[in-house]
Amino acid sequence: MNARIGYLAILSQNPDKLAKFYTGSLGFKELGRSGAGDVSVTDGAFNVSIFKHRPELNEPNMELGQHHIGIAVDSIAEVEKRYRKFNPRGVFVREAGDLQHGEARIYDPECHPVTLSERNFGIDKPQAGLPRIAHIAFGALDPSALYEFYDAVFGFRELLLAHAESAKRPGYKNRHVGDGATNVALQAYYNDREGHEARHGIAHIGLLVSNPAELAKSVEGIATVAHRPASRVQSEIRMRDPEGNGCDLSGRGWEIDIDKWARAEVA
Repeated sequence: MNARIGYLAILSQNPDKLAKFYTGSLGFKELGRSGAGDVSVTDGAFNVSIFKHRPELNEPNMELGQHHIGIAVDSIAEVEKRYRKFNPRGVFVREAGDLQHGEARIYDPECHPVTLSERNFGIDKPQAGLPRIAHIAFGALDPSALYEFYDAVFGFRELLLAHAESAKRPGYKNRHVGDGATNVALQAYYNDREGHEARHGIAHIGLLVSNPAELAKSVEGIATVAHRPASRVQSEIRMRDPEGNGCDLSGRGWEIDIDKWARAEVA
C-alpha cells in the first residue's frame, strides 16, 4: 500500500495569529480558510490545518495543541479493510473532505484520530522545500501497540538504525516507524530519558531546516527556543510556537525509511 503522512491538525485559540507565524517565520504558504475561522497552511507537502477551538468541533479530546495526523492513501476502502482486520471493533467515520478534513477517519489503539485522504489533503504535487516537517513524536502508553497499528494498517516500516544504541538500555520501549518521507517516534509516555516531555498523543513535530541556530535567532521574541540535550542526536533545538506547540529544529535530519535519511543538505 502507498501511504504517506500529509496532514497535521492543530487546535488553536487564534488560528489567524498562529498561521501568520508559520507563513511569516517559517516560510509556509496559506492554502485557504473556512467560514468558521480555521486556516490551512503548507510546507509544500503537509496540509497543516489550524482549527479555531470551539464546541462544534465535537472532538473526543478537545485539548489545545497539535491534535492528530492524516495519511494520504490510494484507497480508503483498502485501508478500512486492513483496519477492520487489525481491530474488528474499530471506529470508522466519514469526514467532510474539504480543505481542513480528509474524507474519513479511523482511530489508533490509544484513541487518537487518523484522518484519511485519497485527494492528498488538497495538495496536488507535494514539493517540500525547507523548512519542512520530517518528524512527528507521539507520547504513547504502549508504543508497541501503535507500531503494530501503523505496520498492519499502513505498511509503515520499522526504523532501527538511529536508535540502535538507545535500544540496548534496559527498559527501553520506544518504537520508530517511517513512511519514506516522515519519521514517527512512538515514545513511552512514562519515560525518564533526558529531555523527555510527557504529553499523550502528539508530543511535538520536527522541522528539517538548513540552519537551526539561525532560524531560532530569527524567531526570538515570537517563539521560545532552547537547545536539546546532547543525547538527543537527531535535533539541535526545541522551538515552541506562539501557542506553546513543540517543534524540533534539525539540520542533521531523521531516519525516515530503511536505509534512508532526510537531511537538510540533501533535502
